[in-house]
Amino acid sequence: MDLLDSSYWHNIHAVLGAIDQDIAGLYTEAGIEGVRTRFVGPLISINRLGPMTIRQLADRWDVSHSAMSQTVAAMRTAGLVETAAAAPGDDARTRPVQLTARSRELIPFLEAEWRATELTVRQLDAELPYPLSRVADDLAALLERRSFAERLRGNLPA
Repeated sequence: MDLLDSSYWHNIHAVLGAIDQDIAGLYTEAGIEGVRTRFVGPLISINRLGPMTIRQLADRWDVSHSAMSQTVAAMRTAGLVETAAAAPGDDARTRPVQLTARSRELIPFLEAEWRATELTVRQLDAELPYPLSRVADDLAALLERRSFAERLRGNLPA
């Protein structure tokens, strides 16, 4: 058996990947091109809260500035966001990201999909013999006591 085939996390990654593909399939069925599932939360945030900087989006979604910068760049390429014009002397890094006309048209569908996804996940959670949300909370608590990085380093050969 190949080392990668025996990954303990393979099933979790596969399930999450399948869910992500099913959600993306809804976009395809609706004729929506260029929208990735990871775009939806930031797009809804910008719609609800108004233009936001990359730092504000990263903080809101608890991801690194670099990760959100890459997401915003991909959303810009897809024609979903644009950077607001900067005032003279403003640092380009603080320029707010705003929705385009195209993404504003998609927001009702994206919000409906978000609500439906949340409901579906809660229904799945209720059908499990133990709540997956509890597993995530328990795992987070364990990692608060001793980080994954610390545990990982402890398992590496000297």
